Amino acid sequence: MYVHQQRLGSEEVQELRREGGRFLKDLREKRGLSQRQLAAQVGADYYTFISQLETGRGRVPPDRYRIWADALGVDVRDFVRNLMRFYDPQTFEILFGE
Repeated sequence: MYVHQQRLGSEEVQELRREGGRFLKDLREKRGLSQRQLAAQVGADYYTFISQLETGRGRVPPDRYRIWADALGVDVRDFVRNLMRFYDPQTFEILFGE
């Protein structure tokens, strides 16, 4: 398994994850979905997985990006681009230069 180390301090990484969680929560709420409803739509076994993501304690699995984007009613490319800002800011910067 590939796990890369970001060149950010752990607090910076945690803050990015929390921001990513807020992004996901905002999308879910705009769609009018509860955590349970979203969990069912994305095939999560437990709605607490959604809670963990929304508080920055996890990441949307890359093999589920399309399912999540569909469930949240957003374009998959925009969804992944936004997640990349939080999950992989170095690659985001290289590709999109913020």
